[in-house]
Amino acid sequence: MTAAIPFLDLKGQQARIAGDLRVRLDAVLAHCQFVLGPEVTALEGKLAGFCGAAHCVAVSSGTDALQIALMAEGIGRGDAVFLPAFTYTATAEVPLVLGATPVFVDIDEKTFQIDPAALAVRVAEVRRAGRLRPRALIGVDLFGQPADWPALRAVAAAEGLYTLDDCAQSFGAALHGVRLGTVADATATSFFPSKPLGAYGDGGALFCQSAERAALYRSLRTHGEGTTRYEVLHTGMNGRLDTLQAAVLLSKLTVFEDELAARARIADAYDARLANAVRVPARVGNSVSAWAIYAILLSDSAARERMQAGLRAAGVPSAIYYPRPLHTQPAYREAHDGTVLPVSEDIATRILALPIHPYLTEADVDRICAAVCANA
Repeated sequence: MTAAIPFLDLKGQQARIAGDLRVRLDAVLAHCQFVLGPEVTALEGKLAGFCGAAHCVAVSSGTDALQIALMAEGIGRGDAVFLPAFTYTATAEVPLVLGATPVFVDIDEKTFQIDPAALAVRVAEVRRAGRLRPRALIGVDLFGQPADWPALRAVAAAEGLYTLDDCAQSFGAALHGVRLGTVADATATSFFPSKPLGAYGDGGALFCQSAERAALYRSLRTHGEGTTRYEVLHTGMNGRLDTLQAAVLLSKLTVFEDELAARARIADAYDARLANAVRVPARVGNSVSAWAIYAILLSDSAARERMQAGLRAAGVPSAIYYPRPLHTQPAYREAHDGTVLPVSEDIATRILALPIHPYLTEADVDRICAAVCANA
């Protein structure tokens, strides 16, 4: 039997960086500063330089990055936070945890990104209803591609909304020649192991241009402390990044540019060979994707089931991101105002993700493409 292709190959990546990684981990074991050690500071500098942000604050997860950013703005009860319905649950759960209300917005049918026109409509609806104060927009750069930030910022500026870029899947992507990290008031990213830049556990970061915001983020990630450990200025949280994870990320940054290029080559190969069989992902205009996920569209749910079965028989893994849009999930039923979001609901029944990671071989890509075409 032919061996299955890995959907994600962390072992291949680890073999590539093994020597550098071992040196960095041993350094942490030697100095024993396991929380917010010197590697965390070094990582913050490297990450800020990579994406052109003035400030980077490393935190314990992408979810905590979102929460710290909204806490810093005082967002809570009575506030409406607008976000796409088609994304991972973390984007929506953070407003609820803080007492705010997530307001779900439909997506663009071609790019899967939040639809700026739909956003404007949803803000107007909330204002007319009068129950909530429109306060913030969380735009998600889904699957590695950037959202339409110029259009989103225009809506946000007209409506007085704070903007937070959920870049969890797309660190390394660029829009109009500028890497993501500075397109919104603040940017949050995740270093979950499956992300293009992933740790060996949870981790995340916040980026901003404001020194005041960065200082507040640093306080909030460490229980709201001030200039000394036992001066408490704010109600904060335990959102610190482990030093070992920072060491892992520093090592992975040494190959990150190469890995992004490899992901792009694989995406181009898929585009060329699959476009006549399935609907391949549309490119966001004037952008560079980090290609965290390569998602094709089938005609309907039955076609997707047949495709998955055929791929599985050929040893090709696949995944569904996402089987249900958030506004249909039980956890958000009470928060949702009942608005139908047809694009998100339709895409969820037809979307399917193929393997895309830097350690796929040409033979792997050949096999994946052949299996998709055979089952289309």
